[in-house]
Amino acid sequence: MDVKLAVLIDGDNIPSAYVKEMMEEIAKYGNPTIKRIYGDWTKPHLAKWKNVLLENAVTPIQQYGYTQGKNATDSAMIIDAMDILYSGKVNGFCLVSSDSDFTRLATRLREAGMNVIGIGEKKTPDPFIVACDRFIYIEILKNQAKESSKEKETKKNEYDKITPKVVKLIASTISDVADDDGWAFLGDVGSLLQKKQPNFDSRNYGYQKLTPMINSIDKFEIESRENQRGKYKLIYVRNKD
Repeated sequence: MDVKLAVLIDGDNIPSAYVKEMMEEIAKYGNPTIKRIYGDWTKPHLAKWKNVLLENAVTPIQQYGYTQGKNATDSAMIIDAMDILYSGKVNGFCLVSSDSDFTRLATRLREAGMNVIGIGEKKTPDPFIVACDRFIYIEILKNQAKESSKEKETKKNEYDKITPKVVKLIASTISDVADDDGWAFLGDVGSLLQKKQPNFDSRNYGYQKLTPMINSIDKFEIESRENQRGKYKLIYVRNKD
């Protein structure tokens, strides 16, 4: 089934520099048929969005700040999200913000059977993260191919460390889906990790895929098996004794 997504961006809370990488990431999960960004476009700090929006076919929605200190953008985005929900035109939503004010919206959309992907900066509060099916940190989407080797080295230091808590999470998840011999299909492990912790992403730890991340931890063993239905091998993993 073609998954149709509504992408709603909080212009006040997301840096414009990441939009291209963000849209490429969203395309992995579905077809972004609705793309809107909310903000007060009379404000100078949003001017840098102009070319980015044209290049990515994102529609700017004007929302004036009616009251000093209050974020009218949030209200406009929430109202639009509910209108889109009831239109029945999409299967899921991508809420792009680092603001916990969208926690209730994410919860409500999921209650309605929508798949909800959140994208925001690492400063995003936990309540919004756990309210989504999947949460992606925008920092990991930056295209490192354009960075110098020195910048890449600096980036390495920005990755999260694989702590004992992370290892324990992976180990317990393997046990949850393992067969009688302790082996678990890696695809099932990855899916359950995402359900347990929506912001779990191997890229947060400097690995493009889950396989090399698990392979780097000496608590687990990996096995490749022939796939009778296709050319790609199946990856299984289990906890070491």
